[in-house]
Parts: sequence; structure tokens; C-alpha cells
Amino acid sequence: MSVKKNGRKPQRGRSDAPFAYSGLERIFHERGRLAVCTCLFTHPEGMSFTDLQEACGLTDGNLSRHLAALSDMDIVSISKETGSGRPMTVCRISKSGRARFLSYIDELETVVNDVHERADGAARQPTRAVPRLALARE
Repeated sequence: MSVKKNGRKPQRGRSDAPFAYSGLERIFHERGRLAVCTCLFTHPEGMSFTDLQEACGLTDGNLSRHLAALSDMDIVSISKETGSGRPMTVCRISKSGRARFLSYIDELETVVNDVHERADGAARQPTRAVPRLALARE
């Protein structure tokens, strides 16, 4: 293997590292943020902070921190809305956040498929089939 000028080995490409799973974004790869994104994905009209907190089983502080991290990455938007009564915090997944989350879920599905393929005794390289969730985008 060749060595770059800086003394490091070159990065291996996807074909050399079929189990690298580069599509697993760290921002989603945490239980609380995975729960938040799943809830907001299934409620495209948005959810109130309280409803989201209850659905995800998170404390006020935990949910606030997860939402701040997701908002910083433009995955969710947070707004104060007023109607008849007190202002309500509403959380929504953004269009780009929705696409990124779907890509992340597709990559997770690939991981699961690769594990099952290996567990079933297959000796060939992992397959890269079109994920079933790709249909959900249409």
C-alpha cells in the first residue's frame, strides 16, 4: 500500500471497505435523536414540544438539547405559535432533514441486510440492493 506525503495511508474506498457504512450520520445515531426524528418524520405537520417529549420519553432538558443539535444541522425547525391561548413550541422536520433521515434509515437497512446475509452463512460480499424504504420517498 502506498503512503501519502503526510505519512498516512490513503483512505480506503467503498469497494475496499464494504462494511464502512459511510451513510450513518452521527447526528441521527443516538437513541434520543433517532426517536425525535422518527416522531417528526411520521408527523410532517409538526408536533408540540410536550407531545414530542411524551412520545419520545425524554425530559425537558434532554429534548431541548437534542432539538438544538438537530436545529443546528438544519434537520428540524422550532417555532413559537400562538392560537387561542398560550404560545406553543412546535417542532417540524425540514425537507432536507427528511431526505437525510431517509438516507440514514436506508443505510441502517443495508447494515441489517448485511448482518442477516452473513448470519445465514453467505460467503459472498454484501449486496447493495435498493432499500425497501426508497419507495416511501415517492
